[in-house]
Amino acid sequence: MPASPDAPEAVSRLASPEVLDDLLLYRLSRLQATAGGMVVRHCEGRFGITRREWRIVALLASRGPMGSSELAEHAHLDRPRTSKAVTTLTEKKLVNRSSRAGDARQIRLALTAAGSALHAQLFPLVRQINQDVLQVLQPAEIALLADILTRLQQSADTLAAEGGLPLADRRHGSSARRYKPAAD
Repeated sequence: MPASPDAPEAVSRLASPEVLDDLLLYRLSRLQATAGGMVVRHCEGRFGITRREWRIVALLASRGPMGSSELAEHAHLDRPRTSKAVTTLTEKKLVNRSSRAGDARQIRLALTAAGSALHAQLFPLVRQINQDVLQVLQPAEIALLADILTRLQQSADTLAAEGGLPLADRRHGSSARRYKPAAD
């Protein structure tokens, strides 16, 4: 696929953003909101699960049984949200909790037969949405995009590990948050 005539300008704006629409994370968020919204409609409308519950089902389907903390890490969710989603999935009979012999604190999570059946029905629909979004790219561009996404994730992981940013204060909920000018 040939580059658009304004490709150098687009590269420049992405490398040195000046407005919201130039920010990589904003553009990725918009893509996720649009395409992810289609996934959510399948999850909630056809299967009665949330996007977060789908993520857990998909992880357990692809990686097999695991502990709750490991699942939270792979799902990029905090432990309370993971626990809530697992509890709901357990109530829906899609996930099974079992403890290791001799240590009730070591919980293993696995899909039930119903959870595996749900995954078998939903995954092809999600895969098709992904393929439909990617259809505008040539195979070489898709391979390049996969490589780029891997490198961007590694860069983000490195930046996050370096820290130095203030922790988010979520104790008061979104309605209580107030603008605080950054300290100089």
